[in-house]
Parts: sequence; structure tokens; C-alpha cells
Amino acid sequence: MSKISVLGRPWAPYAVALIGAGVVVLLAWMSRDQLNPVISGREAPEFSALDSQGISRSTHDYRGKVLLLNIWATWCETCKEEMPSMQRLYEQMKGEDFEILAVSVDAPMGQADLLFGMSGGDLWAYADSLSLTFPILHDPFGQVARAFRITGVPESFVIDRNGVIFKKVAGPTAWDAAQNVELIRRLAGAEG
Repeated sequence: MSKISVLGRPWAPYAVALIGAGVVVLLAWMSRDQLNPVISGREAPEFSALDSQGISRSTHDYRGKVLLLNIWATWCETCKEEMPSMQRLYEQMKGEDFEILAVSVDAPMGQADLLFGMSGGDLWAYADSLSLTFPILHDPFGQVARAFRITGVPESFVIDRNGVIFKKVAGPTAWDAAQNVELIRRLAGAEG
């Protein structure tokens, strides 16, 4: 009887394919949290970003409120067009269980960001120039953008009081439009 050798055997390609498939399944299983899409109906990823005083704010700080999470940058022209509608929505919703978190992916001043290669701007001067009073957070290393798997800016997420994504919007929108105000009021009025 001859020795069994993997090389030259008709079943060898099947064994290699089976081992390869096993490796792929194992890798997918090990990174399963990273493979889940960030879509409506899923729990929003946890994140933290810095406020204007350099204090870290996280998703947990806002649990129990409806959130409009907006990911933007100072160099983004459509972000600048969208911001006034967010400010009007913020003013309309004062006193309700609602918060806007505008998270900038701008790099630190004088540096290029890792996601888009654009130079960082002055977030606080930008917010002042548009008279924005809602919370502005800074994520200079793109952790929030990666967690939410954004494809560009602006990208926004309406998150209910239980931390579940209700709506995702890629690109600018008129946040003070009647349908958006109604949606947010309905979510804010719902018991958690």
C-alpha cells in the first residue's frame, strides 16, 4: 500500500476549498459586530466625541432622548446649507425630549483628516458664524464616522429614545420641513 499524499490526489482541491471556507466563516464570525450594517431598526453604535470644552460626550449621555445625529465637516458646502434648518428645528423642539448632536469629522486645525484628506477648520468659529446653539461635538480621528459607516458628509441619523436608529439620511435635508418635525415630535412624545 502506498502512502496517502495530499498532492496529486483528486480530493485535494476540495480539502483546500473546505479549509478556505472554514477560515472565511471563522473570520466573519470573529468580526460579526463590524459586519452589521448601520440601518433603520438597528441599535445605534456607541460613540464618544469632544464638546467645545474638550469634555468627552457619549451616546449614553443622551439615552432617553430622541437624537438627530448629524455627521458633518466645515469644508462641506452642503453641510453649511443644511445647518440653518437644524437650528430652526432645534428652536422648535426646545423643552421636548430631543437633542441634536452635530459631530464634526474635521481634523485638528492645520492637519488633514484621515477619512477625506481635507484640512481641519475652526468648528467653534464656524458654529458662531451660523449662530448655531445646538451641541457641536468634535471627532477629529473619525471614530464616529467609522462606527456609523458613513459614506460622505453630511450624513444624519434619527435615533429614538431607546437608542434605535429610526431614520438614516445621506446628504443634506431640510430638517425643519413639516414631515421631519412631525416625525421627531412623534418619537419624542412616545414613551420609552
